[in-house]
Amino acid sequence: MGSLSPVLGGEGRGEGLARDPTEHGRKSVNAMKEIELRFQIPAALGDAVEAAVATASAKRTRLRATYFDTPQRRLAGAGLALRVRKEGRRWVQTLKSGGPHAFARFEHNVALAHGVASGPSTAPLPDPALHAGTEGGRALARALAVRKGEQPEALEALFRTDIRRCHRVLRIAGGSVELACDRGFIISGERAAPICELEIELLRGSSLAVIEAARRWVSRFGLWLEVRSKAERGARLAMWNAAPSGAEPAVPAQRAAALRFERGIGVDAAFRAVVGNCLEQILPNASELASSTHAQEHVHQLRVGLRRLRTALRLFDGWATQINPVWTTTLAEIFTLLGGTRDRDALGAEVIPALRSAGAPWVELPAPVDAADPVLVARSGRFTQTMLDLLDLSALADRADEQEPTADAKDFATLASERLALWHREVRRDAKQFDTLDDAARHRLRRRVKRLRYAAEFAAPLFDTKAVARFLKQLEPVQECLGRGNDVNVALALFRSQVETVPAAWFAVGRLTAWREDLLEESAAVLKEFRHAGPFWERRR
Repeated sequence: MGSLSPVLGGEGRGEGLARDPTEHGRKSVNAMKEIELRFQIPAALGDAVEAAVATASAKRTRLRATYFDTPQRRLAGAGLALRVRKEGRRWVQTLKSGGPHAFARFEHNVALAHGVASGPSTAPLPDPALHAGTEGGRALARALAVRKGEQPEALEALFRTDIRRCHRVLRIAGGSVELACDRGFIISGERAAPICELEIELLRGSSLAVIEAARRWVSRFGLWLEVRSKAERGARLAMWNAAPSGAEPAVPAQRAAALRFERGIGVDAAFRAVVGNCLEQILPNASELASSTHAQEHVHQLRVGLRRLRTALRLFDGWATQINPVWTTTLAEIFTLLGGTRDRDALGAEVIPALRSAGAPWVELPAPVDAADPVLVARSGRFTQTMLDLLDLSALADRADEQEPTADAKDFATLASERLALWHREVRRDAKQFDTLDDAARHRLRRRVKRLRYAAEFAAPLFDTKAVARFLKQLEPVQECLGRGNDVNVALALFRSQVETVPAAWFAVGRLTAWREDLLEESAAVLKEFRHAGPFWERRR
């Protein structure tokens, strides 16, 4: 599944299942696409949020679920989550699978009349056959299929959840949603992780109702988006529990995924697809930061996603009708706030070890001054509200009233070709006079190279695959070399600021100055080679 599947595919209401009996002694199937957003609640405000949900019409339900997978975690690998949950007095078996786009999931529920106990747990064993005939059921059958020479894998209980849910219906302009305040624990063996979150799920009407409700609750209580489902967090806890002497397992940072869309796509549709693609990278990394479980690479990949999104706003500027100019300013500020952390991470990973290997007598980075905490940045209201705007644009809003492009309108490929040609000329011009550029102009060139790369990746589905690959391969060493040069310049400025109080810093300054000259020479060489790169945008698919 896509990394953002859980954004709109949560744990489900546990309400509204059809109740017609079948010959297997179970209630009939209810399959649906969930439209839902999930938010983490600040620990100090858990009681306040629950009290706000708990009006006279609210209900309280205890939800105790057991999640299953094979020993080789085949379901997780296929993007599936299979659980059996006791909702009040009944058991419900649920399969969740990826939806038609990265921001939705299909949920398939079967209300069970009875079940067989599973070990010490009272949860019935799941029956994969109950999901036969559905999209998720077919994916489940493929995940469990026995290949030649393999032994079949039985499903096993992986972890469980014990949640006390306070929930009620909220009517809002455009429809109605269910607010569900979930508080409890995910449990695996001796380990437990607390749950304190608010889910907002569409019941009826326009999906804009989910966004509108989310904006109000985020503003009121300082909530932040959570794209990691309980299933994902539980699987992570189970991995940790299996290795009790080790550290909590790190979740790999989310990198950019390839885009896909059809030839002749209109500008607005292409813009929504590109924004959605950027959010697939941004939101999972932001969730890791906000949860304080992040590694350095999460910060880096979040900034990459933000830079790609800013490039998209530049690429579609003047064409797409849905761009809000405020986004550009807000995203730039967030990108800058995370920049200090990323610069220090890069220096600590590469430049500082190189200086130590060179025998530098003093290579400690000075303490950061007024550095932004990346955790607080990811939790901030400005970041969350901007992400809600972009989710609205890319996936949630109803588009039935949106006009189709007129017959004489330019498609995205035509407009992208024009802008790529312009940005390519700018890079070639700077490359031609690289030796005469000052540091500010070279830094601008580095930004232009990244912008050209990301724009090329956005347009890639519409042009000759091999031509795009050749272009990006020629651009890669340019970006890499200019990036290393930027890291050296940042380090050089830091150590120059220390020489008056720490004379030993002169060694680092001298070594970095020599490396800088070498990198300038190398950059000039790769830029000269890139000047001959052919424009792929002249060859459509």
